[in-house]
Amino acid sequence: VFPSLAQAQASVANEVYQELGQPSVFLFCPTEYCSSLCSPSPSQSCYLLTLGQELLPGIGVIWTGPKVVSQELSATLLEEVEGVLQRRPIIWDNLYANDYDCRRVFLGPYTGRAPGLMPRLHGLLLNPNCELQANFIPIHTLGSWFRRELGSCAHADHTGTETAAALGDSRGPQEGSYSPQEALELALHDWVAEINQQASKPGR
Repeated sequence: VFPSLAQAQASVANEVYQELGQPSVFLFCPTEYCSSLCSPSPSQSCYLLTLGQELLPGIGVIWTGPKVVSQELSATLLEEVEGVLQRRPIIWDNLYANDYDCRRVFLGPYTGRAPGLMPRLHGLLLNPNCELQANFIPIHTLGSWFRRELGSCAHADHTGTETAAALGDSRGPQEGSYSPQEALELALHDWVAEINQQASKPGR
């Protein structure tokens, strides 16, 4: 019925999106969801070019970065993806995902994400460790990164000032660029306090 996989997927996604009344959040994960899956590159992928042209503007498109598990994300890559998809991508960040190797748990700080990414993003989702309690540091340091990014955006665009001010009371360094080491130390401090609080409860 369809001349290509991309046109088939876009047609189905558009129909579902419209049938649901065009919700404010509607996410589409493409078959080529990172650079390493694109042929020959994101900007020259016929599949992604078709999706960019055919998907309705309100549909968000998920992207994981250069690879399925990306050690780094750059503004340059996101600009390339935005150009081909005709919309800012939603990053599905697999930095901490361990479902492919449950012998490993990732406890380091959120890192490898260049400063100034937020203007290039429509959203960011974190795929965490399968073990719930192991995600304190990943989520806490992501929060520190987000506050720094939001603060940078507020300086560049006054529309973010109100939200940035509201987050300014949150614990964490507020000046300068994001430091993974500082974010890690803050997260460890808060995690120890949380562990001690849990341990002091009766019956624990």
